[in-house]
Amino acid sequence: MDIAGTLNGALRKIPAWTIYVGGALYAVWQFWLALNQIGPYLVEPINVLERAYGEVGLILLVAGLMVTPLRTWTGINLLKFRRAIGVTTFFFILAHFLVFAILDVQSVSRVWTEIVKRPYVTVGMASFVMLIPLALTSNNRSIRKMGAAAWRKMHKLTYPAAIFGAVHYLWLVKGFQIEPLIYLGVILALVATRYVAFGRKRQVA
Repeated sequence: MDIAGTLNGALRKIPAWTIYVGGALYAVWQFWLALNQIGPYLVEPINVLERAYGEVGLILLVAGLMVTPLRTWTGINLLKFRRAIGVTTFFFILAHFLVFAILDVQSVSRVWTEIVKRPYVTVGMASFVMLIPLALTSNNRSIRKMGAAAWRKMHKLTYPAAIFGAVHYLWLVKGFQIEPLIYLGVILALVATRYVAFGRKRQVA
């Protein structure tokens, strides 16, 4: 039984826009919970919401990095969803930043102070900045205007952005926690596989 083929057939019936809708609904749901201080948002809702958006952004970064290895190793093809995953990733990272800037520190000068004085904020901001051009060029017009080779080269910023995002998460947690280490390890492994595969292609060429 061709499990990958069956799954790919089912995936072809799912439109990519469902990721945008699902992401937006989840973000609104979490904001509503925080606004009404329900469940995990009972104490420090702003900090919990900031963390929730950031974690979803990191999960989606991992998901985006897994698209190519998943197709290579298992035959499961998620390429049609990669752009939606990438744009939704940026949406959550942007939401994470806005909660930090508007609801948490509440001042442009304090945002700048936090970026300069706190290394984990510096690293997180660097990751966010690297994602901005990727989000702005995640469309067919940009590919045509830049050329496919230049576009692909620029979008390799995904790799350092993901690593910096994982380091940001690892750095901000208090005490020893295994979850941030898992994220960092998985991201480093996925980035390494991409460069190993690229090196093999160059050797063959």
